[in-house]
This record gives sequence, structure tokens and C-alpha cells, in this order.
Amino acid sequence: MNLYVLALHIIFVVTWFAGLFYIVRLFVYHAEAEKKTMPEKDILQKQYQLMEKRLRYVIAWPSMLGTYICGGWLIYESLGLTIPAWLLLKLSFVFGLTLYHVQCHAMLTQFQKNVVKYSAFKLRMWNEVATIFLVAIIFIVVLKDTLNYIWAVLGLILFSTTIFLAIKIYRNRRK
Repeated sequence: MNLYVLALHIIFVVTWFAGLFYIVRLFVYHAEAEKKTMPEKDILQKQYQLMEKRLRYVIAWPSMLGTYICGGWLIYESLGLTIPAWLLLKLSFVFGLTLYHVQCHAMLTQFQKNVVKYSAFKLRMWNEVATIFLVAIIFIVVLKDTLNYIWAVLGLILFSTTIFLAIKIYRNRRK
């Protein structure tokens, strides 16, 4: 296995997730700015639009592409055409993460036009979807063939439920 490619793959994965976590956080702030009065609203939204656009095109998209290129290289170099079950499962979660990424891009397009369709609360919930993908992918990679799929699904459901309950508690405390 090419350790340089593995190191680059890990770096791209980390920066991809950082971009996904931060872009939705910016969406939260952008949505909250919608409730401000002028000129504060206009100043904040212009700044968030700039930050969102730079984050998306300078960090998130290149990181996703780097993840795919290095990951594909690693698979081809170490496994060839034989792909184990754990890797297929991981790749299915990576595909789901890619769909999440594409949806965030669609949301970015709306925010760039100051079309705010989501509340800050819904965006906070949306932000945690990336966390669920991260946890699932890491556990699959680390546990590989020793993963008990029934316990993994139950653990992921419990983890997801805990996160969403914590967000609701946080929202209630803020009020």
C-alpha cells in the first residue's frame, strides 16, 4: 500500500468533513441573520455568502475529489477488483455522504440568492447528518470484518437519536 497516498486520503477526508461541518454552520448563521434588521442583515448575509462560496469551492469540493481519487487509488492498488463486504458498506456510506454534499451545494445556491428556506433549528439538525456519516464510516473502517452488522445498526440508531435529542434539548434551553 502506498503510504503517501493513504496519508493524502486521510487528509482529504478530514478536510472534506471540516468543509461539510462548517458550511452548514454558516448556513445556520445565514438563516439567523435573516431575522436581523437592516443594515446588519445585509452586511452579515453578504459576508456569509462570501465565506460559504469560498469554503465550498476552495475546500469542500477539492477535498471530496481528493478523497475519491486517493481512495480509488488505494482500492485499486491494494485490492484490485476484489472488494470485501466491509468496503462495499463503507463505499455505500461514502455515496450517501456525497449525496449530502450535493444537497449542501444546492442549499448553497439558494443562500447565495438570499433564499432562506430552512430554520436555524432545521439546519442544526441537518448539520448532524454529516456526524452520523463520519461515525458510521470510521467504525466500518476500524472494525472491518469483525463488525457485527446488527449491533452496528442499533448503535448507529442510538447514536443518531441521542444527537437529535440533544439538539432539541439545546433548542428548548435557548428559549
